[in-house]
Amino acid sequence: KFGVFSFQNSRNKDVILNILSVLTDLLSLGTGRRIHYVISKGGSEALLQALTTAARTEPPDHSTLLPLLRLLARVGQRDRKFGLKVQKAEATDIILSLARRNLGHHLHLTHCLWVLRVCASNVTTGTTLGINGAMELLFKVITPYSKRHVRTVRAAIEALAALLKSKSNSRRAVTRGYLDGLLRLYQDWHHNDVSNNYIYIRKGLLLCLKHITNVQLGRETFLGCRGMEILFTTVQDCLSCKNLDPIITIVTQILRKCYPKEPLPVATARSFYSFPLPGNAKAEPPCEGSEGKQLKGDYESDGEEEAEKNLDNEDVESKEEDYDLETDVNKLRSRPVLDRPEEELGQYEAMCPELSHNFQEFESESEEEKSFEDRTESLPSAPSRFIPSAVSVKHPNQSVTEMGPDPGEKDFQVPLQSWTKKEKSRWDQTDEKRDIAEAARDADSCEEEDPARITLRPLPKDTAWYKKMFCSECEAAINSYPGGRLESSDIVTNLLEKHQGDIPFHSPRFYVTRAKCVKSVPNYKDLAFPDFWGHQPPPFSKPMLERKYGVQRDKVLDDVRRLIQPDDVIGRTVFDLDEPSHSSPAAPGCLTFFSKFESGNLRKAIQVREFEYDLIMNADVNSNQHHQWFYFEVRDMKLAVPYRFNVINCEKFNSQFNYGMQLVMYSVKEALQGRPRWLRAGHDICYYKNHYRCSAAVGEGVRGRCYYTLAFSIKFPHKDDVCYLAYHYPYTYSTMMSHLDILEQNRNPKKVYWGQQTLCQTLGGNPCPLLTITAMPDSKKRDDLEQFCNRPYVFLMARVHPGESNASWVMKGTLEFLVSSDPIADLLRKCFIFKIIPMLNPDGVINGNHRCSLSGDDLNRQWLTPSSQLHPTIYHAKGLLCYLRSIGRAPLVFCDYHGHSQKKNVFLYGCSIKETLWQAGCMVDTAVITEDVGYRTLPKILDKVAPAFVMNSCSFLVEKSRESTARVVVWKEVGVLRSYTMESTYCGCSHGLYKVSK
Repeated sequence: KFGVFSFQNSRNKDVILNILSVLTDLLSLGTGRRIHYVISKGGSEALLQALTTAARTEPPDHSTLLPLLRLLARVGQRDRKFGLKVQKAEATDIILSLARRNLGHHLHLTHCLWVLRVCASNVTTGTTLGINGAMELLFKVITPYSKRHVRTVRAAIEALAALLKSKSNSRRAVTRGYLDGLLRLYQDWHHNDVSNNYIYIRKGLLLCLKHITNVQLGRETFLGCRGMEILFTTVQDCLSCKNLDPIITIVTQILRKCYPKEPLPVATARSFYSFPLPGNAKAEPPCEGSEGKQLKGDYESDGEEEAEKNLDNEDVESKEEDYDLETDVNKLRSRPVLDRPEEELGQYEAMCPELSHNFQEFESESEEEKSFEDRTESLPSAPSRFIPSAVSVKHPNQSVTEMGPDPGEKDFQVPLQSWTKKEKSRWDQTDEKRDIAEAARDADSCEEEDPARITLRPLPKDTAWYKKMFCSECEAAINSYPGGRLESSDIVTNLLEKHQGDIPFHSPRFYVTRAKCVKSVPNYKDLAFPDFWGHQPPPFSKPMLERKYGVQRDKVLDDVRRLIQPDDVIGRTVFDLDEPSHSSPAAPGCLTFFSKFESGNLRKAIQVREFEYDLIMNADVNSNQHHQWFYFEVRDMKLAVPYRFNVINCEKFNSQFNYGMQLVMYSVKEALQGRPRWLRAGHDICYYKNHYRCSAAVGEGVRGRCYYTLAFSIKFPHKDDVCYLAYHYPYTYSTMMSHLDILEQNRNPKKVYWGQQTLCQTLGGNPCPLLTITAMPDSKKRDDLEQFCNRPYVFLMARVHPGESNASWVMKGTLEFLVSSDPIADLLRKCFIFKIIPMLNPDGVINGNHRCSLSGDDLNRQWLTPSSQLHPTIYHAKGLLCYLRSIGRAPLVFCDYHGHSQKKNVFLYGCSIKETLWQAGCMVDTAVITEDVGYRTLPKILDKVAPAFVMNSCSFLVEKSRESTARVVVWKEVGVLRSYTMESTYCGCSHGLYKVSK
């Protein structure tokens, strides 16, 4: 306080010098807290006043000015309002004047430049300094490479970088030709600083370039001055030295930012496939994505580039903003609402036959032992888009089997190794012929009769390999079957004979039977081999991929090399849904791609270099966005050659691919040699923002959306193999339907009550199955039957988002466990009735969508007011839940299975009024707002018993942006306290028993 008073009132030079000496000593020995204390007591203002007074003295007294300037530079770094205080004290001109007067005295000039840099940290003050000629002054100080006065040059460069944070200063620098000068200066310092002694000066010059190129005029001028070539060439000298990482990082940022923006090389961002919607509904381009906010920053804008994300920090996913939390208590309270006439609920009674069965009509042994083949002779095919009537609701596969003799007391274990052995021995030649004949009848029963409706994709064309695997007599049949009936192919017959039958819960015959009745927008005629053949789990647990140091910058620099050194760029389109003629490349040595099969997604493949390909995914049907899921076939590869693939139109701002996740690969040759497996594959994997943008013309009104590249390299295990690559382990609709067939056939009917019905027909005409699983009553006594009927409901569903195939794998495990002979499963069946919708969006899964249904809508945002025509599965799922509530049987637990692309482990999202209000900072009157904390019970149990589950990742907040999701609507409108979304990672676990280290 004495020092501030003395500065403001004393004219005594000795007093001021003593105070400056004491302050300098105190602040040099102290921490930031002392500096903030000085600032809080008016220290900045006092120092500026003293500077003003001292600067006006003629001649200037540098014995006072130099310690003043040092203190100002130190205090100004910590004072967020320093720039405004400088303006208020009218000190900007004084500081500039001092710098000009000391151009020939480098020690004094350096002190002035330190203060100038701190002043320029405020954009407004920096702009004022720029108008008053600060940049011209600095360019007189910044010299080409020299070992003299390096400290002064560094101070000038740092001050210039601070000034250029102002966009007006950046434009002024460009118009005055300073950008080209900065490039030449950087080149000069780079080439002469061979010992890397002046990295800070080179870094400062690059920061100046980085700030200038934040404006469009700067980027255009940078390109015109050959800045891309200059920085790309110079950075090559730095890659081998880790100490130069700061240089490499800034250069990479500048190159990414200035890479000329261009639209995707497709005619339109809209999906290649479209589906006519019923009635007057039109497929409008969807609004902003539901998982994240629309990425801003049209590439024609003059705004700042998106801030660089620190990809070394995994926790980059933004937490929910507090303003998105629902704070209206009335909206948070449970309020039963009916979105349809009450009398309409009566039709859902037919979907709860377990509540009215008297267990008398299924006593005969013949009914118990009716063969599964006879029961599946007629598959569902009625293309109604509305709820079936009470008569037609019963699924032809429905087998609600009650009391009766136990056929062999089959024990249903998980995994079902005993079943696989029985299945293998049971398929004799007679069975095979009968099954193929039945498959043909089933195919004929489908609505569209087409003798060549579905075929298996061709096998590898390596004749020597084929002879070794099969027989020489079959050589002529290698390519004989495409286009013909699957059942009549000698190849397929040989394949089925070779199939080991050792893949749990999978049969190629059942899969073919189901696949023939699938209705798709592209009218698929091909079966992907992995889905037909099946796959075994990996033989061992594989650790997550360790991220290679510098992999992202290497990929970015490769992209820049493509721009400035295009001599080796081929640019040949080798696969294109829009132009089918491009799908058969004539050039030898080129990979062949294919994706027109169930759940497949690849729109275009462009050969960039001999072993590098750009891949473009198809948007969701009737949409122009949601590019993330891919699944395609590739063949004609060379052995032991690293092929690089760039998926260039991803949309999420970050991905687990940056943190150890790998894509999956399936090799046909490996499968036919007895190793049918999807394996994690790929190296040099990274995910980063690229230079492609969605222009208004291509995006049909959606402009400026950023795209991201998933880059990875793969060495294929065999020459001329047929391999399949996918975002995650695929799980198709036909896989699910055939899985249900096998579960139904192999359960223990004496213990397991199994009901399979059709919830409704989808928009595309595919049946959406509804399952009921519980325990058979102990007897037909009244008490046992009442206990059976009064069991509380648990409602489970999955795969509302087609690209979240991991949700289907979790559901698969759920179903297998629930019908197994495990004592816990038996107890669960005796305590609960499980209503399960294993796939809520069949059309999206079938057609290779990532997020939407055929209407182009995210079905998990339609629960408030679903349309019976556009969103039939949601409409009827909600109708069934409302019916259960209306009869006093609302589920005890509701859980919607999802997959998460940016987090590890498994966790739940639930709903809580109090936790939401507390997080939003609202006062909670516990006397008025009461809440049952039972919603935390299930997550706590899972945290104790499930190794992959992490309680700390769970959230029970209710956001405004999630008010139309299943979790929130079922909680509020159906009144289910324990209403959850269960998220499962695409990547792996960082916690517990399943933790896999990098």
